[in-house]
Amino acid sequence: MYRTHTNGELRIENADSRVILCGWVQRIRNLGGMTFVDLRDRYGITQLVFDAEKNETLAAEARSLGREYVIQVEGNVSERSAKNPKLPTGDIEIIVQNLTVLNASEVPPFTIEEDTDGGDELRMKYRYLDLRRSNVRSNLELRHRMALEVRNYMSSQNFMEVETPVLMKSTPEGARDFVVPSRMNSGRFYALPQSPQLFKQLLMVAGFDRYFQIVKCFRDEDLRADRQPEFTQIDCEMSFVNQEDVLNTFEGMTKHLFRTVKGVEIDYNFPRLSFAEAMESYGSDKPDIRFGMKFVSLKDKLSARDFKMFDDAEYIGGICADGCAAYTRKDIDQLTDFVRRPQVGAQGLVYIRYGSDGTLKSSIDKFFSTNDLKAIAEQFNAKPNDLILILAGAKKKTLSALCELRLEMGNRMGLRHRNSFAPLWVIDFPLLEWDDETQRFYAMHHPFTSPKKEDIALLNSDPAKVRANAYDLVINGVEIGGGSIRIHNGDLQQKMFKVLGFTKQEAENQFGFLMNAFKYGAPPHGGIAFGFDRWASLFAGIDSIRDVIAFPKNNSGRDVMNDSPSTISDAQLEELNIRVVEKKA
Repeated sequence: MYRTHTNGELRIENADSRVILCGWVQRIRNLGGMTFVDLRDRYGITQLVFDAEKNETLAAEARSLGREYVIQVEGNVSERSAKNPKLPTGDIEIIVQNLTVLNASEVPPFTIEEDTDGGDELRMKYRYLDLRRSNVRSNLELRHRMALEVRNYMSSQNFMEVETPVLMKSTPEGARDFVVPSRMNSGRFYALPQSPQLFKQLLMVAGFDRYFQIVKCFRDEDLRADRQPEFTQIDCEMSFVNQEDVLNTFEGMTKHLFRTVKGVEIDYNFPRLSFAEAMESYGSDKPDIRFGMKFVSLKDKLSARDFKMFDDAEYIGGICADGCAAYTRKDIDQLTDFVRRPQVGAQGLVYIRYGSDGTLKSSIDKFFSTNDLKAIAEQFNAKPNDLILILAGAKKKTLSALCELRLEMGNRMGLRHRNSFAPLWVIDFPLLEWDDETQRFYAMHHPFTSPKKEDIALLNSDPAKVRANAYDLVINGVEIGGGSIRIHNGDLQQKMFKVLGFTKQEAENQFGFLMNAFKYGAPPHGGIAFGFDRWASLFAGIDSIRDVIAFPKNNSGRDVMNDSPSTISDAQLEELNIRVVEKKA
């Protein structure tokens, strides 16, 4: 037996017990006659004591240890004289009587501490060392608990977990596919699934009326903090349901995860916002509703006043920041610089200060009277000590910029607490979106999303106005999941393909197997997929999904630890009948 206990297990009630522990040396403190070693494993840290007066040879061995040495110790549990309340094991220590070095270690390239001195790229190169850090390990433990509770909840609701293929047919919608050459079928390729969408619909046709899967998905797209080329979804589908059934089921799962994993009880129904309302009020289809500052539209109030910025604008809107009238000129200049950043894109910023004495001071005093400013303040229901911030310009761009300004103010005012949560459903998305470059419609979600029954006739006359039976779960400004009621009728699916610009032959080539399945009694069905990595990072209180993934890729899609993607040998290329062509500069 290598060990009798773990390093996070022993407590004061274990005093006087004889134990064997194993783990990694976290740190060594040599205090002359006494040497203390912190021994770490996945479960915690236990302090070891080596007394030179009792055994100088053993103490010398302890002093010769290095960080990250793997050791085994045997000794007695003793109550600590100087307790450490920060450690679960802080009331005890081990008086070591035997020490065995199981494996020595080179000096690690960065400190294995919560606040490490290692940069991102270095930590990714030595990810197996980075995973020893307690905060990274705790993120993966959180992820494990979440997966366990997802399975518990879904099983309690009669869902069956079914694995779907990883090698499948490439389909044209969505992001770029990762493709895999087939040796046995020369010149042909598999694609890695962007999602199990088609297969889960086929499972509904097959009669598996409640399916779920915690599944790997793959998209060959540009990366950022919340994207990886391979990511994990909680993928779900149900038969004989409408939108209300799906929302109720997965609102239940969301509340279950908050209760069992975060210890947060949500005892209310999630708010529901239409896509149109979310865009008008927050400038985003994934609004953070932990705080107010809804947009107020001002075009009717502020145009035709010989103020060019407003007169030329398609849209004028603003937010009211409670209690921020004391912002200095420097503060306002910082906000103006913020909204003018290329990634925000506003022309400039107009402010109105509502002083504590009731006076109104603005950057547009020359163009608007005190009564005008008072009327604007009334539009915002502003009160003394408030600060009104206004942007103007093209509507879509200005709504987006105002969204960024609102979030920035939320951060500055301390309104976006990581441990407060405000989930909501965003519903009634447009079914289609027009692309000027290709002069065609694209599915806003995917081509199998069902239109609202009352809007189906508009597919022929005005496709842009068709609303979808689609819905997103949003928590704290993060899209956690999205789904829809699916098209289960072959004729309607063919009409959808036609609106999307597919010829009948193209639709048959890409999706023929699904269309054939619909001929054999496809039930009404719908589902949802949740970004498991995003959800885990939200619960962990971190911005990047990389730290809830055991072995993530960097921002270039590379795994710097195992140096992939990499070249393959000429023999492998020949076997696959593939020739690599140098890309022209």
